[in-house]
Amino acid sequence: MDSAMTMSGERRWSKWFVLAALVIVLDQLSKLYFNGSYQYGEARPVIDGFFSFTLIYNPGAAFSFLHDAGGWQKYLFTVLAFAVSGWLGWSIVKGRFSVLMNLAAAFIIGGALGNVIDRLAYGHVIDFILVHYYHQWYYPAFNLADSFICVGAALMVLDGFKKPSR
Repeated sequence: MDSAMTMSGERRWSKWFVLAALVIVLDQLSKLYFNGSYQYGEARPVIDGFFSFTLIYNPGAAFSFLHDAGGWQKYLFTVLAFAVSGWLGWSIVKGRFSVLMNLAAAFIIGGALGNVIDRLAYGHVIDFILVHYYHQWYYPAFNLADSFICVGAALMVLDGFKKPSR
């Protein structure tokens, strides 16, 4: 009976780790494509004046935070990503989260570890999505991992607005 309960419990949480792994695979495949098909700094418009694909390397974190810190930031962000992913993963396994929070956690784990792979393999994160308004305003370049992290964070906030269950 214990093994049946363990399998049932494992099925409840293993799907979230499969989802996180799919996020990592999508992220890495997209980065391999752009890193192999674009020259550094090359921009190709998708929607002229608004959205382009471009190849940029970011040694920092979101919005190039600490990009010029000399290299130590790679280790800080790697340790932080492992710590957050470990805590989120442990919370999924222990059943501490709602379904929406599990989804958020899977997105964040996948995105964070996708960017860790870049930091460890290349020393920087590969970014390729550029949103802008003609040549007057630019949002910092980002990638699929960053997108999944942001969506995961938004889902966490949304989960926080739900009525607590008794």
